[in-house]
Amino acid sequence: MHSRNQFLLGLTVFLMTMSASSIAQERNVALLASSCAACHGTNGHSVGGIPSLAGASESYFVEQMTQFANGERKSTVMYQHVAGYTQEEIELMAAYFAKQ
Repeated sequence: MHSRNQFLLGLTVFLMTMSASSIAQERNVALLASSCAACHGTNGHSVGGIPSLAGASESYFVEQMTQFANGERKSTVMYQHVAGYTQEEIELMAAYFAKQ
């Protein structure tokens, strides 16, 4: 019985850690995405002439960011922004904006 309780305690701690990690990752992605708001609107919902990011497919978002990074797609500022992100961060933001 003692080992069963230890197992359940360990499982509970593991699940709480995973949940906390997931929440922290969501907060980090929201923070990353907030830097896009000045041009692309809150949560990617543009109200001006700049394209909306909200609802864009993940693959499209990643492809566009990759094109900005390697100079295939020209922009006055996007190549500077994308240079500050890791591939993982770009993929996390792609998932974030796809859900908006």
